[in-house]
Amino acid sequence: MPAPRILRPTRLNLVRAASMLRSGGIVGVPSETVYGLAADALNAEACAKIFAAKGRPSTDPLIVHLASADELASVAVPKDEAWRLARACWPGPLTLVLPKLPIVPDTITAGRPTVAVRVPGHAVFRDLIRLAGRPLAAPSANPFGYVSPTCAAHVRDGLRDTGLRLIVDGGECEIGVESTIVDLTEPERPRLLRPGGLAVEEVERILGRAVLRPVARGGVVATGVAAPAPGMLAQHYSPRTALTLRERLTPAFVQALGAREAVLLLRRPDEARTGRGKKRDARIHWLSEAGELDEIARNLFARLRELDTGGWERIYAEAPEGAGGLAPAIRDRLTRAAAQGGDAENLEIRRFGKAETQKR
Repeated sequence: MPAPRILRPTRLNLVRAASMLRSGGIVGVPSETVYGLAADALNAEACAKIFAAKGRPSTDPLIVHLASADELASVAVPKDEAWRLARACWPGPLTLVLPKLPIVPDTITAGRPTVAVRVPGHAVFRDLIRLAGRPLAAPSANPFGYVSPTCAAHVRDGLRDTGLRLIVDGGECEIGVESTIVDLTEPERPRLLRPGGLAVEEVERILGRAVLRPVARGGVVATGVAAPAPGMLAQHYSPRTALTLRERLTPAFVQALGAREAVLLLRRPDEARTGRGKKRDARIHWLSEAGELDEIARNLFARLRELDTGGWERIYAEAPEGAGGLAPAIRDRLTRAAAQGGDAENLEIRRFGKAETQKR
């Protein structure tokens, strides 16, 4: 089976991709968060191809992407709170879970009466939605459970034998982690289902009320249970190499690493910054020069993929501190990525905010 072609986002190529989507095909698409695998959201058979290509269970719903906030009522039943967030945050990395209209197939909602919806911040993706003339379902364009893709080459390498034929190249993802998901099925009690590229504090500011956070384990849904939104399984975003998450990786810990063990630090260590005339330690990797959360998020998945192909026996990663900004999203992705080992060291870091019992 030939590898999918990566196309520049010219008008002609977008028209070609839109035609493929209208005829029930699947296309790799760029977004500001991660690359997606798109299909006509109102065509159940087309969306079934997404599940098949990814090996995604039918209990994990898909997000419906629209070209503008004005189209929200075409797939969902929004109330004032949803309109307020849509007009303030879209296009952008916020997904809203709302009651769905009958036009939305149960295939993409895991049989639930709700639908996850957003307007992507990437102009190429929005252009493709307009050209296709219909909303597009688009989960991350990678084998289910593996590290998310943040460039077109990641999509090609992960889905080359799945029947995917076209990938639209929109460059590297600007944000690098998936969208924030907020459940508004009870507008007076908004709930965070997944931290992501939009800080939940901004959602609270717009709504003028607190958003309920997940319980300590971060919104874990059991395997085989229909989830209200994607990204809620205990294990997700995982490299094949064993990954252990720690609150902090000290210089002493790093120096005691085995020859086939690597560390992924949040910021460039001082010894690497000064150089000291020594050969760089190939075991030491970092996500940001100065520990900036935007840069950490943008580089996270690409760095995990690099380490996963580096022949390491184990990767040790640091979890960012704090409950604000992008820290919860980064910690959530690392926590779920580290869950394949199931050890206590990983599990004790399954927290990223206040418990759902916080007072509103």
